[in-house]
Amino acid sequence: MCKHILNVQASIRAPCCKRWFDCAECHAEHSDHPLRKSTEMVFGCKKCKKVFRKDMSNFEEEDEYCPNCDNRYILDAKTPQMGIGIEGEDPRVQNRLFKDERMKQD
Repeated sequence: MCKHILNVQASIRAPCCKRWFDCAECHAEHSDHPLRKSTEMVFGCKKCKKVFRKDMSNFEEEDEYCPNCDNRYILDAKTPQMGIGIEGEDPRVQNRLFKDERMKQD
């Protein structure tokens, strides 16, 4: 599982070491060599678990989908981001209902 990209849809086989990675940053962390660039990429779809090749020199819009299951594996990457916020009171602490202040009519 990739910690750099949260919505990875396909693994990539590195042409230099023939190992599978979810992103180039994962390859850089786990390998002692740079990622070799190649025009032919080998992908492994995470939905159908099948492997396929794509020629990246003439990549078109229909190439964004797995040829076996039509899962779209080229997406805008969602990366984990830290957020800074103001910590307020926990709303679960005062979870009692408010007292009904309306007057009873006789």
